[in-house]
Amino acid sequence: MKDFTYDIYKEFLTSLKKREYQFVKVENYFNNKYEKDKPLILMRHDVDRYPNRSLTMARLENSLDIKATYYFRTIPQTFKPNIIKEIMNLGHEIGYHYESLAETNGDYERAINDFELNLARLNQLYPIRSIAMHGRPTSKWDSRLLWEKYDYKKYNILSEPYFDIDFQKVLYITDAGRAWNNESINLRDRVDTEFNFLFHHTKDIIEHLNEGRLPNRIMMNIHPEHWAKNSTEWYQILIIRGVKNFIKKILLKRK
Repeated sequence: MKDFTYDIYKEFLTSLKKREYQFVKVENYFNNKYEKDKPLILMRHDVDRYPNRSLTMARLENSLDIKATYYFRTIPQTFKPNIIKEIMNLGHEIGYHYESLAETNGDYERAINDFELNLARLNQLYPIRSIAMHGRPTSKWDSRLLWEKYDYKKYNILSEPYFDIDFQKVLYITDAGRAWNNESINLRDRVDTEFNFLFHHTKDIIEHLNEGRLPNRIMMNIHPEHWAKNSTEWYQILIIRGVKNFIKKILLKRK
């Protein structure tokens, strides 16, 4: 059976619901708007490209009464106000997937101006309370370094998950590179943690869930562009990801 299909994703969400995980938007987690005595999952989506696929995923989640947080880049291919509004109207949170230092080649002054400009654009659509760095593997600049000089909380931001979530207590699972927590093709989407789970397929995560082996607090980082609704789309994504992952491996070897 093919992985990274909407059927598999729906099965995964259903497994979480059966284990009585509550789905908490990132802003609500930091506002303490959740039930403390129930297991929780922070369902996060990085909208790097193909925002239409994010809308498809948002509709699927909404059909299951699930709310998530969608972090949007502000490049022209991704910043689509009509799609952002539709996802927002489904009850999901919108966050800012910033890449300002990479965008400005390490110029901190231009980077903070870039951050402020694009944050303002998103704030016109949704009150942004959570931001998350976009890794951009082709750049040597990690945009999280911007906060060594500036303070994102002065912009009414509650959280940047890489800084504000204790990943010793919250299990982090990412499908970056269309693989689960695969550091051989993952330049920056990784966290400091002592959790040590090995997942080759989404079915492995479902099996761990069904057997009650996962902790009560999880952040999932799902990239909608990796998931397919039919076989044609699935193979297209497979080919594109194969090329990109090959490039990522070369870049990682140069680090």
